[in-house]
Amino acid sequence: MSRKEFAPHNDHHPHWHRTHTGEHRFPVAVVVSIVIALQTILPKELSLSFQREISILEALLLAVLLIVAPRRIHNHHIPLRILSLGLTGVMTLSNTASAVKLIQHLINGSAQNGNSLLLSGATIWLTNIVIFALWFWEFDRGGPGSRAEALVRYPDFLFPQMQDEHMAAVHWHPNFFDYLYISFTNASAFSPTDVLPLTRWAKMLMLVQSVTSLLTVGLVVARAVNILH
Repeated sequence: MSRKEFAPHNDHHPHWHRTHTGEHRFPVAVVVSIVIALQTILPKELSLSFQREISILEALLLAVLLIVAPRRIHNHHIPLRILSLGLTGVMTLSNTASAVKLIQHLINGSAQNGNSLLLSGATIWLTNIVIFALWFWEFDRGGPGSRAEALVRYPDFLFPQMQDEHMAAVHWHPNFFDYLYISFTNASAFSPTDVLPLTRWAKMLMLVQSVTSLLTVGLVVARAVNILH
């Protein structure tokens, strides 16, 4: 990345650009655990043949992160960041494979159980929301550790609280829930709402998520309605 580091003590930094104590890892770990569980309960025809091994790998990576850094993410620790990105990457590959298989079943008409179809589609859609939230959280201004140290000057996402210092407390900073909100609204509205993507990677990720969500929801609902009628 070509961005330059920005010293927090500079008198000209934006009001939101300041160091903070870091985010708690536990809430993120809970959400990741839910994703692993959702991937495990998918029907076999929508999962990879080695899905059990993938789920075990995801659980092990999560356990290592919790053991090494169980509390706050307060600094930009490269090995832990690589581990966290690896976990998100594995979950992404698993859910992408499930989404592709679901679309194939919908196109060739092999999905005949409407209730099961709706449940599987909802599971993949919800998992997709969490996974994209993780990517947003991991990449915005260099990740949670980088944000805690205020290493990067320019944001990838513009939150309303950044535009007016009177809209939030002095020490406000985005946490994982804020990125989960971005992901949910983008997946359901197929466009940004109150938080704007500023960089090309952020726009591209939101574009990919919107297309994926549109295909999943549109095809699943259309097929399910046809079957139930």
